Amino acid sequence: MCGRYAITLPPEAVRSYFDYVEQPNFPPRYNIAPTQPVPVVLARRDGDGAVRRHFQLLRWGLLPGFVKEIAKFPLIINARSESCAEKPSFRNALRRRRCLFIMDGYYEWQAAPAAKMPKQPWLFQRPDRGVFAVAGLHEYLVTADGSELETACLLTTAANAQVRPVHDRMPVVIAPPDFDTWLDLDETRFETALPLLRPAADDYFVATRIGPAINNARHEGAVLQTPLKSPAIA
Repeated sequence: MCGRYAITLPPEAVRSYFDYVEQPNFPPRYNIAPTQPVPVVLARRDGDGAVRRHFQLLRWGLLPGFVKEIAKFPLIINARSESCAEKPSFRNALRRRRCLFIMDGYYEWQAAPAAKMPKQPWLFQRPDRGVFAVAGLHEYLVTADGSELETACLLTTAANAQVRPVHDRMPVVIAPPDFDTWLDLDETRFETALPLLRPAADDYFVATRIGPAINNARHEGAVLQTPLKSPAIA
């Protein structure tokens, strides 16, 4: 699963990649964790009838619309792409409310060879350290007190050859030519988006072994991505 990620590039570079309407100014974040507000890109039909991409902050941790007691519902930060079409928690969002998570790196933990040893954190980035998009689903919920809550989760798939030594799952990466297909608002065409739910090419990411400071969600800053001396995946 993907439980932490980063957005560190300048806002202008991110906006250029996703081509959304807004011009948000946001600081670099090196340790984005579940339940925090996260930026996503979604499609929306504006007042003039045109469909455009928009930047929006949602809570990371999807809550389906049928949830009555939020405190008792498990936190859904990831959904398995292979089965989300059949599961009640994701079916409606997959048809009508797809989005893109913004990232320029994500973290994964490699199981230790001995049970009592700590897991080893790794940072996965594009070779050029550029931004990338991860498939997501978002939901809209009216709580018992009448307040509105918008939440999202990202989709995972089987790991490619680069990620597999660390973890058997990876985020679903959506390439820019496929943004419109993934964000399509017409629920009758949602099947055309399903073939996009596949592993990224084996050379899409490079892996960097990093220190344990990333384990604490309160830690921030570029120091979290400092490579350790032995960079190879064991």
